[in-house]
Amino acid sequence: MERTANKRIMKIVTVGLMAALVYVGNYLSFPIPNGLLVTRIHLGNSMCLLAGLLFCGSTGGIASGIGAAMYDLFNPAYVLSAPYTFISKFAMGFVAGKLNRRGKDGKIPVLTTVLAAVFGQLAYIVLYLIKSFFTVLILGGTVEAAWIAVGTNAVTSLINAVLAVVISVPLYIALRAALTKTPIRTLINEQTESKGYFNPVTVGLIAFAFITVTVYTLNLSAQTKLEKQQAEENAVLEQRIEDYENKLDYLYEQLSIEQPIVDAS
Repeated sequence: MERTANKRIMKIVTVGLMAALVYVGNYLSFPIPNGLLVTRIHLGNSMCLLAGLLFCGSTGGIASGIGAAMYDLFNPAYVLSAPYTFISKFAMGFVAGKLNRRGKDGKIPVLTTVLAAVFGQLAYIVLYLIKSFFTVLILGGTVEAAWIAVGTNAVTSLINAVLAVVISVPLYIALRAALTKTPIRTLINEQTESKGYFNPVTVGLIAFAFITVTVYTLNLSAQTKLEKQQAEENAVLEQRIEDYENKLDYLYEQLSIEQPIVDAS
């Protein structure tokens, strides 16, 4: 019982540490303007992959999702996308962790690690590009603008993916060798028993993904509609003011009255 409790505490600490690395990695970046959206080249993805490669899918996925979502929550430009970021970054760490399995001799070939990292990145890229496409549409952009945004984001995503794989795989190899000599070795590439695809964890994640994406879409749509409504009201008000000014000018002209000079100061 005590051993199980210690392992649980160690896992919580590990998730917190890896989430912190993901969070900091997102700050090592530079933004690229992309029409209605802003995309970035950063090192956050390399930490997400590292979390997945070092630990099991669930541990790596949760750490990746929490760290990336925290970055979005503290950044006004991305705060609304935090729920979706949690899902997409969770998928990256989860896939990398699930595919990075030990062989019969207990070792993990480098090729297996590289492929796990690549597929983890592909899982994230697909989800990220889907989100980019529909975000532009929700913000009032055209389908053409949405595809342009997807194209630009695809380029930056591929650059991020290459950087993430190149950085995370060597780090994983070096850290795994060092960490296997510490008490944390029980969590390194932990192999969990498969309980089938439809278990409480997967069903819960699917439900959470559906709810968060729905809330994100509704919030973004409502904000966009409000901004459009305010813009339309301002346009109507400006048109009315212009009409009144034209009518006053006409009256002054017909009555041959000189318009009073208004001191703006």
